[in-house]
Amino acid sequence: MPTHTFTLNGERVSVDVEDDVRLLWVIRDLLGVTGPKYGCGINVCKACTSHINGKAFNPCSVQVCDIKDSDEVTTIEGLADGDELHPMQQAWLDRDVPQCGYCQPGQIMAAVAKVRQCRAEGRDVDDDAIEEIRNICRCGTYNRIREAIKAGAENM
Repeated sequence: MPTHTFTLNGERVSVDVEDDVRLLWVIRDLLGVTGPKYGCGINVCKACTSHINGKAFNPCSVQVCDIKDSDEVTTIEGLADGDELHPMQQAWLDRDVPQCGYCQPGQIMAAVAKVRQCRAEGRDVDDDAIEEIRNICRCGTYNRIREAIKAGAENM
């Protein structure tokens, strides 16, 4: 089996797995990082949203062979700075966003990426920008998600 090496949450990892295995299964099943959730497997629900080289992506739709040795993958587990939560994670708690919690890691990762994108483009993190985030929440906590994104953005 081929060996695939990349950085996951700041740590170099190598896995022996077939090229066509989806990165989500590598992260969850082989490396034991369970923050990114399986929802649809076709890049629609976005419960698995993580970052690759600082940008949001969905590892359910990426084969491990598409990940380069130089790529840095960050999941919700790699977002905090030690014991200190990332400002977006803290905003989620402060605004009491989660209900079932299943989609929340993906929601937070998408929100962080959107704030970074808006700042790089010189845009405000307003309702129009937040509407560009297409993560699905089955519990429908979108109003609290929107409030948390705005609060988290203020502290990022």
